Amino acid sequence: MSNTVEGNVALVTGASSGIGQATALALSKAGYRVAVGARRADRLRALTQDAPGEMLALDLDVTDRRSVQDAVSATVKRFGALDVLVNNAGVMLNGPILNADLTQWTRMVETNLLGSMYAVHASLPHLLESKGAVVQVSSTSGRTASAVSGVYSATKFGINAFSEALRQEVTAQGVRVVVVEPGFVATELTSHNTDPAMQAAAKAMAASMRTLQPEDIASAVLYAITQPEHVAVNEILIRPTDQTR
Repeated sequence: MSNTVEGNVALVTGASSGIGQATALALSKAGYRVAVGARRADRLRALTQDAPGEMLALDLDVTDRRSVQDAVSATVKRFGALDVLVNNAGVMLNGPILNADLTQWTRMVETNLLGSMYAVHASLPHLLESKGAVVQVSSTSGRTASAVSGVYSATKFGINAFSEALRQEVTAQGVRVVVVEPGFVATELTSHNTDPAMQAAAKAMAASMRTLQPEDIASAVLYAITQPEHVAVNEILIRPTDQTR
């Protein structure tokens, strides 16, 4: 990846809202040509209209390997390269393990963990060519598991483990791997919960602190990927000041 940002190419998954949307806009403002992928195509179209630079909207379901491969291929076909992959797509469906709805477990594992793995697999040949960067959006839940977030935490621990193995495999070839671990961010993520008790707990937690905004995480991503080529910012843990754990 060249030291000059202008014209570099990024692919952002889960870009229809929250951290993904904010990161796509921040990259576009910084001069990147950005491909944005998500399942909510209408939101992506609106995003491309708001973007200050060239942006490509892609219908992307990260749980579908073919969809992921097609998105990467479409990005490279349009822009001629891929310099940055931002793996952001994710769902959080918290609840106790006892009597859990196992379809929610499957959805989290397929989206959060396998989805990010599929995106890395499809993107890596291009990133090796460009000496680019992989940004893995993990979580504080990837460091510390807690009650009612067992499976969500397991997916984020998995992302961290996969990312470290990836780093060891590709860093000497010039590809930088960045794990970003946000604490409580004001996004739609908590609204994924269908359990009223989990929704209420999330609202109470949000009300108890000055939460991070998606733009705060986007700034951290941009900081990491715009460092000189010999500098690898491998991990950024970023919590609200008011968050105690």
